[in-house]
Amino acid sequence: MSMPNLWMALGVMVSTATTDAVYVLFNGAVSARRRVRAASWSSIWYLLSAFAVISYTKNPIYTLFAAAGSWVGAFCAVTWLHRSDPQPALSPQRVGAPPASGDSLDSRS
Repeated sequence: MSMPNLWMALGVMVSTATTDAVYVLFNGAVSARRRVRAASWSSIWYLLSAFAVISYTKNPIYTLFAAAGSWVGAFCAVTWLHRSDPQPALSPQRVGAPPASGDSLDSRS
């Protein structure tokens, strides 16, 4: 196994981060039942994933960069969706009940 190329490793990480962000947006479109938007995100998702897959099948060390990119992409996309959502998420709490610990809308975990 050869040493990874720094530019290729960064390319895999950015490609995978973008792929996961698009995957989160795809799931949001599916959940909202927006067919055209979901289909568009899906096609972009598959196009982006090709670069990372081809890269890390040639050198398994790139899977580490793919995993890091996956984490970053999903985290950023969910953060972006959370900020653009004007309504708080629904929770199974009683009306008037104080929030349970860890249920704060400001929580980033």
